[in-house]
Amino acid sequence: MSIWLLIGIAILVLVTLISVLKLQPFISFLVVSLGLGMVGSLSSEQTIAAIQKGIGGTLGSIIPIIILGAMLGKMVAKSRATYVLSEYFVRLFGPKNLPVAFMLIGFIVGLPLFFSVAFLLLAPLVLSTAERYQLPPVYLGIPMLASLSTTQGFLPPHPAPYYLVTHLPGADMGATLGYGILISIPAMLTSGWLFGKTVKNIPATPMSFVEVDEVGQNPSVAHSLFILLLPVVLIAIKSFVQLPVIELLGEPMVALLVSVFAAVYVLGIRRGITWAEISAWLVESIKEVSPLMLTFGGAGAFKEVLQEMHVGDALHSFTQDSALNPLIIAWGIAAVLRIVTGSSTVSGITTAGLILPLLASSGTNPNLLALSIGAGSMVLSHVNDAGFWLYKEYFGVSIKNSLRSWTIMETILAVMGLIGVLGIELVL
Repeated sequence: MSIWLLIGIAILVLVTLISVLKLQPFISFLVVSLGLGMVGSLSSEQTIAAIQKGIGGTLGSIIPIIILGAMLGKMVAKSRATYVLSEYFVRLFGPKNLPVAFMLIGFIVGLPLFFSVAFLLLAPLVLSTAERYQLPPVYLGIPMLASLSTTQGFLPPHPAPYYLVTHLPGADMGATLGYGILISIPAMLTSGWLFGKTVKNIPATPMSFVEVDEVGQNPSVAHSLFILLLPVVLIAIKSFVQLPVIELLGEPMVALLVSVFAAVYVLGIRRGITWAEISAWLVESIKEVSPLMLTFGGAGAFKEVLQEMHVGDALHSFTQDSALNPLIIAWGIAAVLRIVTGSSTVSGITTAGLILPLLASSGTNPNLLALSIGAGSMVLSHVNDAGFWLYKEYFGVSIKNSLRSWTIMETILAVMGLIGVLGIELVL
């Protein structure tokens, strides 16, 4: 049986288990990885070893990022720092420019926080603001969601970009972050601001939110911005200052760790919140992201089984005579995996394993390759994507109108990301 037919069947089974049968993703990945390994002529020992290696290798590098990011997000949520920033930008831009304001808020908040965490922080604010100013919720939501998706797909220390940078030989964290920011600006302006104007009249019956009671005194705008931007600044400065201490602080894990300690003090202890309460918040944050960690581990197992079957070599043979730019090939592979699995993270991790032989032989810039994979992993989000359902349920739009708004926005973002990557390649 053809290796590509086997992979196609495996992905179809994976989608069925997760989307139709609602089996827990980690279990689904284990079942499919075991089946693929055995049918794909690996021995039982090789299959088990590949699964263990894939889980360990993936989680070993990414668990600290997930946990520390979740802790930082919980501190920001409980301290109302995001609320403070939202109100500040509304006053700064005025009611008429709220879509731009929320796009900027989404970008700033999305820099250090996971998409799901940032969504849950900002969606209630968008919806309550839309009600307060009598504006269509989708009109305010799409720009904010476009910026959140941009940071998730392009910018480390988000898990998928971080994984790609650390697993593509020659890629540099600072360079990828810099290129990613350049690509992000036109991508989110096009998919969020311009496209957002076209969905202004989409009907919606959003969830209703009552603003939570304040916890002590709200933090200042300066303190809120400081905490949210601190990890990004620490990571970015590493590329410009060559000192041992700066290089240590610029490692994403260390940058997030420092930021968590800073948040605990600035947003917690300094405002009179007890250590016992802060500790409870931090523990709660770990519980909330435990399913995400399991999904990452399962995706890593699947990726490793594919590598043990030498799928990368088969892909290299298939593409070595292709006239297509390797960046386009990588984008296309990630896009296909995104469409069938519904996960940008799974598609990014899997594509990284498939593309390694092509990277070695083509001499493609690994930083741009990471970004092209990130862009492709956002294509055509639909009913098998958790983000699709978050948007649909919170904003109260039909499946048809979710496809008209959310799905098209994500696809525009992916295409603009590819165009940006190819543009930078021409300049370099």
